[in-house]
Amino acid sequence: MEATILAIVAAIAGVALLFQAKRETAEKAGKLRYGAAGAFCVAVVALLAGTVRVVPPGMVGVQVLFGKVRKDPLPSGLHFVNPFIDLTLMSVRTEVYTMSARRYEGKYRSVDDAISCLTHDGLSIRLDVSVWFHLDGKEAPQVFREIGEDYVEKIVRPAVRSAIRNQAANYLAADIYSQKREELRRAIENEVKGELKNRGVVLERVLLRNVELPTKLQQAINEKLAAEQEAQRMKFILQRERQEAERRQIEANGIAKSNQIIGKSLSKEYLQWYYITALERLINSPNNTVIILPFDQKLTPLLQVSSERR
Repeated sequence: MEATILAIVAAIAGVALLFQAKRETAEKAGKLRYGAAGAFCVAVVALLAGTVRVVPPGMVGVQVLFGKVRKDPLPSGLHFVNPFIDLTLMSVRTEVYTMSARRYEGKYRSVDDAISCLTHDGLSIRLDVSVWFHLDGKEAPQVFREIGEDYVEKIVRPAVRSAIRNQAANYLAADIYSQKREELRRAIENEVKGELKNRGVVLERVLLRNVELPTKLQQAINEKLAAEQEAQRMKFILQRERQEAERRQIEANGIAKSNQIIGKSLSKEYLQWYYITALERLINSPNNTVIILPFDQKLTPLLQVSSERR
């Protein structure tokens, strides 16, 4: 549009120089005509430049002609348009909008922007949320005409905050903190997606970044979790001890059966032979010099062996 304005100014200047040339002498009129020709050249170049528009990647161009928004947006690339078109660029890339309790992290960096809401049990919780979304390029003219370039503040932010408060009221605070957090996130995402669908904005994902509970409830939940973990630990210990007792019982039964088998296999002759063999090893040992053997009057080793087999 600036090039078009320059073309108009240059053309007016050229016409003015031509009219001035008619009132001057021949020599001065010639110089004025040269000046007018130069002005007309500038006007032509500026006018041609005004017809060439470049839309950067990730953007669409909304065309406005004399206050009227055209329905067809310009995609990224080189375009030749009416030089009087006023082109407004709007991003169609993925945007992120964060509402956080931490300063210098969310959209409003100098303040606490976390969302406070009431749960089904009447407790107040605070949520940190990030939203991924992008502008629908085909609907950019409608968004520009009906909402404006600041559609994020007018549409996205209120829709997200309202959906969070609506859906949080359906859940208990303890459930949001634990097993139903993902369920709440999906419910919020579905509601926001429905709100933005007809507004030319496409919701990609809602992220619940942090859930802040009341202090007493937080302590109660931590104590409950600690008690559950302790109960699980004791259950594991009891199971381990029970298995160890079973192992010892099996081991004792095995030893008892082994002794029974060994006892049944022992005979008087075998024990006498084993006794003599042991004495022989003892006599041949270099560490012994005197050996006292228990014999009776008939020189029979005093080895009491029952003739009954067990």
